[in-house]
Amino acid sequence: MAKKVKDAIDKGTKRAKDATDKAAAATKKATDRAAKATKDATDKVAGSAKTAADRVEGARENLKKSGEKIKASGEKIAKQGSAVSMKMIEHAEENTRQAFAAMRAAAGAKSPAEVAKIQGEYLKQQGARSLAHAREVGELILRFGRDAVGEGKK
Repeated sequence: MAKKVKDAIDKGTKRAKDATDKAAAATKKATDRAAKATKDATDKVAGSAKTAADRVEGARENLKKSGEKIKASGEKIAKQGSAVSMKMIEHAEENTRQAFAAMRAAAGAKSPAEVAKIQGEYLKQQGARSLAHAREVGELILRFGRDAVGEGKK
């Protein structure tokens, strides 16, 4: 009878060990699956974070480039506007010199007919100068517009 009890205990112990080994294997398998799923999820999140960071960096670079282009365009516009203003000042100076020259000539005239002739000649020259000045300023403004449109396309 002692042998039967011992066999029964050994058989129970073997079943308990087999059940424990089976449970340990199932737990290890589940733990390995969970660890792999966690690693995969972490890798995916890290990849998404890197992609987002790269996009932010790209946007920052594009914004920086845009800012530099806008600054350069602003400087160019200011320079061109200054060129138009300077040209108009030059024209005003020339017109003033010509007006004083005509007044001096009229002041030295010997007769009213000579004064009328001087005034007529001045008005004729002033008209020609005005046309030339308008063309010159118009060309500057047209060039300014072309440059502005060309910069916008770039």
